Amino acid sequence: MPVELVKFENRPLQAYFSNTTQLADVIASILEHIGPAEIVISTFSTSEEFLRRIFRYKRDGKITSATLFCDLKAARKTVHLYKFITELFDAVYLAENHSKVLLLSNKNYKISVVTSQNQTRGDRFECGVVSSSAELFDVLAKGFACMQEKSLPIDGLLG
Repeated sequence: MPVELVKFENRPLQAYFSNTTQLADVIASILEHIGPAEIVISTFSTSEEFLRRIFRYKRDGKITSATLFCDLKAARKTVHLYKFITELFDAVYLAENHSKVLLLSNKNYKISVVTSQNQTRGDRFECGVVSSSAELFDVLAKGFACMQEKSLPIDGLLG
């Protein structure tokens, strides 16, 4: 059963622990509550299935811009998705990364997701915490800025 988040005004800290919820389901639930948003994603590994869901959200105007951070070691897997990734995301970076963090924001919300789940389908138990704390969001955004300084843009590396 997909995760069902409640309004962030009612519960600013929420969690899920499931072997059926996919990360794209969490994103869908957040976007349903906050409206169109920018998204920044870090992952060790991604999949075509996940990317297709992000593509639909972006095509439908639910995601206004998207940035992706992937792990350097996972780049071999990512290479076959290179064209799709670079068309889908506004910026893609390769870094020494094992984090699985998502930041979704618009003029009214700053939502953070810290999860155990990569952007791949699995039937393993995964957990995540979803927060509307602006303070937590800002801490994680600083982490992304630090990672960006130590990363390589994917453009030209795999093309």
